[in-house]
Amino acid sequence: MIDNFNIRVYACIVKDKKVLVLHEEYAGDFLIKFPGGGLEYGESVTDCLHREFLEELNVKIKNIKHFYTQEDFVVSRFRPNEQLMTLYYLAEIVDESEFLIIDPCIEKTEWLPLQTEVEPLKLPVDKIVFRKLQEAFL
Repeated sequence: MIDNFNIRVYACIVKDKKVLVLHEEYAGDFLIKFPGGGLEYGESVTDCLHREFLEELNVKIKNIKHFYTQEDFVVSRFRPNEQLMTLYYLAEIVDESEFLIIDPCIEKTEWLPLQTEVEPLKLPVDKIVFRKLQEAFL
């Protein structure tokens, strides 16, 4: 039974036809995902992105623009009682020299080429966003 919402907010950082992704372990599963995370109570979506980028990668972001909002009903892969709502933004890193992985769950980061035949992302809405990034930036 679905009795809770989980609102996730991510930012796509695109540079030289590549997008920044994180290789991360979450709930015992290995994921390649966009930077970002869960919205906290009383927090705006842009405040969430600023907090997540500082907590995960030690960087500030700027030029945050809405890119995509999930349109379909999705149940959390990790918590079956939660309905997911995911929001995606485009953004830029203010100073890449400050880039440092802080979150111990993040194994590495990668600039993933948008021009690829391989489906690199596992999460269903991330797949949609990756295709939309390909359409927008290739």
